[in-house]
Amino acid sequence: MTRLFVEQLTVIDCAYLHARRGLVGESWIVDIELEGALDEQSMVLDFGEVKKSLKRAIDHSVDHTLLVPLQSPGLELHRGDGQSHLWFRGPQAGPIEHVAPDAAVSLLDTDEIDAAALASHLAPLLSAAVPANVAAVRIGLRAEAISGAFYHYTHGLKKHAGQCQRIAHGHRSRIEIRIDGQRDRRLESTWAERWRDIYLGTRSDLVGTTNGRLRFEYRAQEGRFALELPEPRCDLLDGDTTVERIAEHLAAQIGGELPGAAVEVRAYEGVMKGALARSAG
Repeated sequence: MTRLFVEQLTVIDCAYLHARRGLVGESWIVDIELEGALDEQSMVLDFGEVKKSLKRAIDHSVDHTLLVPLQSPGLELHRGDGQSHLWFRGPQAGPIEHVAPDAAVSLLDTDEIDAAALASHLAPLLSAAVPANVAAVRIGLRAEAISGAFYHYTHGLKKHAGQCQRIAHGHRSRIEIRIDGQRDRRLESTWAERWRDIYLGTRSDLVGTTNGRLRFEYRAQEGRFALELPEPRCDLLDGDTTVERIAEHLAAQIGGELPGAAVEVRAYEGVMKGALARSAG
């Protein structure tokens, strides 16, 4: 048997429910290893086919979905007519309610979501996507190595034609802030802490504020979406929560706190992509 490997095949940008932290945005880098006999091309599998079939299997299953731990005692889930409606009780900040089309939710047979649980969930899906000469598919999930500040956020983009329209998907993202051309790591840490496990909502999608909770609702191409969670776990933007708008929002907020300073924000959306915005002060 020969082993073939592909490092950083793709990145899974998703969200998951955590018993303590609540709703968490995450970005996992996917490494793949295939073990099998050589085919008529003297290959375990053509690299082009690996990137096409295995990446497609990931993109069409867990990517940009909410990962739900089916065995969690804090979960109540109802499904019907293509919609999933769940309540997740137990997080320190308060319970979470989520309504979405079934395609926006991935159900994992575990009591806690982590990289190992997701890899186990993906294993049979990826094994079904390779030819018979491939005897084993091994999946490694890892977080990006970040030396500075980062935060986990979730959001939804109702105008997006693809999977980003889902109201609760997310990212693990670093942040870089420069004041008058100089990197300010203190400010980076301050904002990373302020937005730790945050939900970034669009103000126009906010339909209710009751008992310290915020409720967001909208209809997108895939169907109806709703999300209700504790107000302290949210921040509101006046426009869409694209990474471009997030960078602009941060630059404006920091610029307002530092009048006269030239502010530059480099905001990331997951791994190795993002947007840059400046405020002249």
